[in-house]
Amino acid sequence: MNEAEMQSAALRRAQAGALGDVRVEIADWATAAPLVMPVRMTVFVEEQGVPEEIERDAFDALSRHAIARDRSAAVVATGRLLPDGHIGRMAVLAPMRDQGVGGAVLEALVEEAARHGLTEVALNAQVHALDFYRRHGFVEHGEVFMEAGIAHRAMQRAL
Repeated sequence: MNEAEMQSAALRRAQAGALGDVRVEIADWATAAPLVMPVRMTVFVEEQGVPEEIERDAFDALSRHAIARDRSAAVVATGRLLPDGHIGRMAVLAPMRDQGVGGAVLEALVEEAARHGLTEVALNAQVHALDFYRRHGFVEHGEVFMEAGIAHRAMQRAL
């Protein structure tokens, strides 16, 4: 494990301790789909107005998915890692926001990327979430652009 991986693991362990009984697992789409789609539909379609027909895509089947569960085993957050190192579909249910759950999901996906030998990860952050990603070592590049009617900015992090 290199230094970046050790830092990521330490951060994830610290977050897990702060989160109490919230745990993050990584799964393939066949396992994740029935668990994470309700979270994604709530956050993206219902709350943010993303058209339902573009919320799922062909990349889901190719990706590794983070599944965050609370102490009752209810799924409260998710995100995905594409084979090329792009992280996306980060979603946390409203009652669990600002409690470190999103950070735990993000760090689990970063660790998964490192396990697969990737040297960097990238994502398209919603502009309102730029500070969140900066706190996790991501750096923005390029201009703001619109995706699904929401302002985004590209970000990356070396591993």
